[in-house]
Amino acid sequence: MSAITHPVILEGRHARLVPLSHEHHDDLVEAVGDGELWRLWYTAIPTPAGMAAEIGRRLGLHARGSMLPFVVIATEGRHAGRAVGMTSYMNIDAVNRRVEIGSTWYRQSVQRSGVNSCCKRLLLAHAFDDLDCIAVEFRTHWFNQASRRGIERLGAKLDGVLRNHQINPHPDAAGSLRDTCVYSIIDSEWPAVRAHLDHQLDKYRA
Repeated sequence: MSAITHPVILEGRHARLVPLSHEHHDDLVEAVGDGELWRLWYTAIPTPAGMAAEIGRRLGLHARGSMLPFVVIATEGRHAGRAVGMTSYMNIDAVNRRVEIGSTWYRQSVQRSGVNSCCKRLLLAHAFDDLDCIAVEFRTHWFNQASRRGIERLGAKLDGVLRNHQINPHPDAAGSLRDTCVYSIIDSEWPAVRAHLDHQLDKYRA
């Protein structure tokens, strides 16, 4: 197991990132029902019935060294202490010290809070400051405008678009082809991105 896949708890003001386990199943089923997130055709979010399989899939990828899956625990508000989403380091390239932050979703009621910015701040800091990564990637569907705007607000730069990258399995778009936008932040950009994120997070202080 590489240092990148070593389980760790990351603590922030708005959220804690803890290693995913099957114990989080019931909270995650309740969370994904907030907004019926699995209905979004341009992203892959598990259904309530498929949550156990998705947790197992992520844990299997962790065992094979290609993913470090986290569950997002809210630290304030009415969901404090409960799982409100999932995220991960994925497509881990330990030799070249590169990771992708992805497979991320949050229950609808926390999507415009400080949770996402807090989680990205924690994951980026761990990648660059603790793991000495040289680049962190983000990937999203061309049509996922909310995700693209969020990634761009972090300060990530568009590396390019992988056209006809994947065949979409979603029932509402079965057989359609996905163009994937690839963004990244490199190590030399991290100090400016960190300052920007800290400024953004200040807006959510009580």
